[in-house]
Amino acid sequence: MLWIMQKGGPLMYPIFACSVLALGIFLERLLTFVRVRRGTDILVREVESLVINKRIDEALIVCQRSGTPLSRILIAALRLAGRPREEIKIAVDEVGSREAAPLERYLGLLGTIATISPLLGLLGTVLGMIEAFNVISVQGVGTPATLGGGISQALITTAAGLSVAIPVILLHKYLSSRVDRVILEMETCSLHIVDLLRD
Repeated sequence: MLWIMQKGGPLMYPIFACSVLALGIFLERLLTFVRVRRGTDILVREVESLVINKRIDEALIVCQRSGTPLSRILIAALRLAGRPREEIKIAVDEVGSREAAPLERYLGLLGTIATISPLLGLLGTVLGMIEAFNVISVQGVGTPATLGGGISQALITTAAGLSVAIPVILLHKYLSSRVDRVILEMETCSLHIVDLLRD
């Protein structure tokens, strides 16, 4: 691994840093989604049971104890219990849009890493070819060995940039779909509680 870093030239370091950062973002987001989803079903069942039995204050306490994005949306709904459905729904939508934003944190950065990694590889390719042509201008065409360093650097950085970008694009797509799924679940659950509060 170290010899590849050395052969690829100085641009291998930012490419490597991009790969480490991307992996860190992926693991952090994955952990966040697991935490968000872990108590969702239990919370909804508990709140649903309390709302059906008209124990709104207890439902509020349960949500405040939970401290999840869904619980904060449900708190907004529960505080407006007895009001018209549209009024409750507006409050839920407003809080829901605020709670959805943190779920998308770092996804933009992950997309940026996917974009710049192959560009860094391409820049390494250009620098490697410049080095190869500099050798030609100084030593003439010479032997393949004299050109090998620059061409090798060009190919290694290109491969490294693509090797980072391709999986990062897939991770970005996967995390984006997970965000959409979590938001849809929160919306479905909160609207179910809104309908119960209307009755």
